[in-house]
Amino acid sequence: MATTKQTAVKKATPKTAAKKTVKKEVKKQEVSLSIPVFSQDGKKGSDVSLSDKLFGVAWNPDMVHEVVVAMQSNARANTAHTKDRSEVSGGGKKPWQQKGTGRARHGSRRSPIWVGGGVTFGPRNERDYSKKLNKKVRAKALASTLSKKLADGEVLLVDNFSFTAPKTADAIKSLSAIAKGADKKDLVNKSKNSALVVLSERNEAAEKSFRNLGNMLVSQAKDINPVDLLTYKYVILADHKATLETLEKRVA
Repeated sequence: MATTKQTAVKKATPKTAAKKTVKKEVKKQEVSLSIPVFSQDGKKGSDVSLSDKLFGVAWNPDMVHEVVVAMQSNARANTAHTKDRSEVSGGGKKPWQQKGTGRARHGSRRSPIWVGGGVTFGPRNERDYSKKLNKKVRAKALASTLSKKLADGEVLLVDNFSFTAPKTADAIKSLSAIAKGADKKDLVNKSKNSALVVLSERNEAAEKSFRNLGNMLVSQAKDINPVDLLTYKYVILADHKATLETLEKRVA
């Protein structure tokens, strides 16, 4: 029996060694921190080098999950509220006498088993769902999510969205051109949660042009968070120089 165990161990060691080498090779793979900039017409421009503090951070799923859960809890509107038996109206008098009626004994119409009575263990608006988030953890989760998006090839840089007037047709035309130039067909074909358009500052024409597209969301660089980044597949950074500068300040 000892010999069989020893041979089994010897046979298993090459497989485990292969697995270890594969893991090491995966860790050694580096993501290119330079991606091209596209124009509004979909023309490919020169490459731009990205900051490693913003796009070179290791993916930390546990930390990102913690931040996402905390942000969703902090955004939760605690409006559901039920009344217990001390808050409902009525029930000042005993419904009927204790004995002699043949019916079950009851002391108040406010009882939870009565229609119109109080609710037991119902939702209360006194409950606090908020969770504390450290600034450094929030900033690192943002950088980790952006780095993961870049590693998956889901970050697009656009020089600017210049619309003379709010028009959805112009927004669709620009998106189609960018999708064709970047070879991202699902940027236009994806029916839900297609892309998050990040602007450096308020642009009313661009916001209203994308507003009618149900699979898009327009936000500013100062407002984006890991929840929005993970909800939408692609991240389009418009006016990339100012947008990247704002994001770097947030991460720093």
